[in-house]
Amino acid sequence: MIKNDLYLKALRGETVERPPVWMMRQAGRYLPEFIALRDQYDFFTRCQTPELASEITVQPIRRFPLDAAILFSDILVVPQAMGIDFKMKENVGPWLDNPIRTMEQVQNVIVPDVNDTLGYVFDAIELTLQKLDNEIPLIGFAGSPWTILCYCVEGKGSKAFDIAKSFCFQQPEAAHLLLQKITDTTIAYLKRKVEKGVSAVQVFDSWGGMLSPTDYQEFSWQYINQIVEALSPLTHVVVFGKGCWFALEEMTQSPVSALGVDWTITPEFARTLTNHTMTLQGNFDPARLHSTPETIKKMVNEMINRFGKDRYIANLGHGILPNIPVENAEAFIRAVVDWKPNV
Repeated sequence: MIKNDLYLKALRGETVERPPVWMMRQAGRYLPEFIALRDQYDFFTRCQTPELASEITVQPIRRFPLDAAILFSDILVVPQAMGIDFKMKENVGPWLDNPIRTMEQVQNVIVPDVNDTLGYVFDAIELTLQKLDNEIPLIGFAGSPWTILCYCVEGKGSKAFDIAKSFCFQQPEAAHLLLQKITDTTIAYLKRKVEKGVSAVQVFDSWGGMLSPTDYQEFSWQYINQIVEALSPLTHVVVFGKGCWFALEEMTQSPVSALGVDWTITPEFARTLTNHTMTLQGNFDPARLHSTPETIKKMVNEMINRFGKDRYIANLGHGILPNIPVENAEAFIRAVVDWKPNV
């Protein structure tokens, strides 16, 4: 049994003393001990070496009173396993020498045996669970099929992903075939993570907000929903779509345990769109962690009071920025841990 199960209680919709707290990208780039490892090993070496991935996962747990750990990895390990050779390029980010632009290329993409191609992730889960020693839950994650398609077709990061969108609109058959292959691989990958012992999984749809509501249904949500339906009988599934507030109503109809929201929606509107029935996660603007610790504490208290303490997981509205002072990240976490209801 996990000793601190506050995060799981929130996912089950149970009454809690205070909301649980964790931060997207908490295992990473703002911590000096992470930077020390980054200077020694390149990005995908860190992802693909179980000892390094598990060490990075628990670094923030040693520092802060967090209520959940999230496995250090990357959404691009899934397309790598499918034979799509992503690199991490200095000062550029994700990079693909030969982006996927034709039906022939899509047909050549494999749906792999995840045990063969992603075994290092599952080994990292085992090592991490030993280190956590049932203190707090471990979260596994994957990117949404649409978000992964964006990188595969664009070949790198983008402000608008115009090439990826054009590919979908000009070659919808190829786009849907690629999305389905990514979906099938992701379902197998997340199921194996659950078998290995993660307590919940989160799907990150980082670029869903690039699509219109109609196109979101066609090219993103229907594939995320396949993942939710396949995984929800096995574990808690959280979906976070950045910029996707317009889809919250539809998402609420699915068997998700929680929905993440970014900072562009008010707590009140998010509650309205989800019928006041859904556990919500978010939505502190990551850039607001540049405020003073006093301001952060005040804003966190206000955020919790507006969402309400139950059916709520305190988090950022996206991943923590690399230049956030460690004491400001700590101020955010401690503000949640120390929160008391207005009497």
